[in-house]
Amino acid sequence: MITSRELLQAHLDAFNARDLDALMAGFADDAVWRTGTDTVTGRAALTELFGWAMANILPELTLRTLVVEGGLAACELTETLTHEGRTSAVPIAGFFRFRDGLIVSAAVYREGSADLA
Repeated sequence: MITSRELLQAHLDAFNARDLDALMAGFADDAVWRTGTDTVTGRAALTELFGWAMANILPELTLRTLVVEGGLAACELTETLTHEGRTSAVPIAGFFRFRDGLIVSAAVYREGSADLA
């Protein structure tokens, strides 16, 4: 059986490769993604969210720390973004729940502002 650690690493690998199909294959159909004041629910909405990000802000995640217990994972990451020619690195914390080998929910918290302007 695949572990939560392996599932999270597969998520990060697909994200960093900007492989939207592989990324979305890791989500349950009814997955919930929370970040800031936004909540995105369902694979179609997540595909739109991540597709936009991959095309417009060129995100990349670097794993700093990871704690896993059963179907839960908590991690500290650095997200590097490039928007309108400016690159920035932002510390984030992510909390993931897995079920049946898929991400069913995630909450992501950024240090400072997530505004791109």
